[in-house]
Amino acid sequence: MRPQRLILPALCLLAASLQSSASVAQGLAEPMRAPPTDAASMRLSFAPIVRRVAPAVVNVYSRQVVRQNVDPFWGMFGGGFGVPRERVAQSLGSGVIVRSDGVIVTNNHVVANGQDIMVVLGDRREFPAKLLMADTHADVAVLKVDVGAEKLPVMALDDRDDAQVGDLVLAIGDPFGVGQTVTNGIVSALARSGVGITDVSYFIQTDAAINPGNSGGALIDMNGDMIGMNTAILSQSGTSSGVGFAIPAALVKRVVETAVAGGQVSQVRPWLGIKTQEVSADIARSLGLDRPQGVLVTDVFPDGPGAKAGLKQGDLILAIDGQPLNDESTLNYRIATRRNGDDVALTVRRDKGATETVRVHLAPPPGGAGEGHLITGQNPLAGATVSALSPASAEALGLDPFTARDGLIVTKAGEGAAAQFGVQDGDIIRAIDNVTPHTVTELEAALKAHTGGAWRLTTQRGDQIRNLRIGF
Repeated sequence: MRPQRLILPALCLLAASLQSSASVAQGLAEPMRAPPTDAASMRLSFAPIVRRVAPAVVNVYSRQVVRQNVDPFWGMFGGGFGVPRERVAQSLGSGVIVRSDGVIVTNNHVVANGQDIMVVLGDRREFPAKLLMADTHADVAVLKVDVGAEKLPVMALDDRDDAQVGDLVLAIGDPFGVGQTVTNGIVSALARSGVGITDVSYFIQTDAAINPGNSGGALIDMNGDMIGMNTAILSQSGTSSGVGFAIPAALVKRVVETAVAGGQVSQVRPWLGIKTQEVSADIARSLGLDRPQGVLVTDVFPDGPGAKAGLKQGDLILAIDGQPLNDESTLNYRIATRRNGDDVALTVRRDKGATETVRVHLAPPPGGAGEGHLITGQNPLAGATVSALSPASAEALGLDPFTARDGLIVTKAGEGAAAQFGVQDGDIIRAIDNVTPHTVTELEAALKAHTGGAWRLTTQRGDQIRNLRIGF
């Protein structure tokens, strides 16, 4: 049976506040790592750690009204022949209080599309939660509950990225909705990538039992600090098989900082403005390397941070701030955990020559998300909401920012003519009647200039170009 990657609800324990007075913020020396030496040390308990952090662990659930069509055959016996019915779908997961004023972190897939989000504290009180930010790329959501002047218990967020394979860890969450549960294990691998869970694919792997309901929960170290957010498992049965994945706390912290500051999703992660590819054995031989290493620059966005720093197509990036790179996921993660305005040092090899250091000043993707504009009238785009295409808007929709050079982007297909003709969210409008619009004004002008007959609409979805002739 082929193993499946399952994203699972989980409980998380995050930072007291981003300036927490807990153990991380106190600047503790690196913990001594030592295996048990005798039977007495094997009988030591995790209870003191759990007792301290458990109050910061919460249950998160959301409700969503789903419309579904009744099967026409069965509809004949129950009424409502083919009429859509509504049902309530519920998602269950875990969360962690990261600030005493009620800021909570969970996985985005726990609350995605939820119309009512509720948080249940350890003392069984329930609060409606407001979604401050949903970062679909990292699968992190930041919530806020109103507790007035009350100070909630919090957990410290350890963003030092110094976990080691073999470290003891605990996972705390609400698996299967049975109630708060603690499991223990070790860090079984670091920097796991290519598991296809999130766009920023760089995980801490653990054998601590993680099951459905644990998503959004915390993976904590022996200081009681959160080092990762439990997010998924690799399983053949749908339950824990000892291979779980957690989003590193350093990435979670960047999302929290942006959300609390009132920022936008497009501002969460800095942008290098380059495209890269991993170095295969064949590429390594062609570059005169003794083994595959680094990532190869294949494209540079004009006037982006990389271009301004002098990066060029064909450059081989071997390290970032002295940390070796072996794949794109590592580069993306290292950039994602920096802040906009930071400078990073890239070790670059050019033309099979000596290496040099290139300093890049990080910045968010240019252009902003842009305001949506609803298209009206008798045309094939009626009902769709569009905005100017930019690297920022493309990034926010999970698209390739390098496609953001011409055209407009559909932010919402709506339910009008556009949807009937197959237009979907994220489609790029490349041309209307052979005219390429760069702004909403130019698009509306092209629509008004139509003189009759079939419309010619060109859109792009991923790498696929669609050329349509549409008649009314």
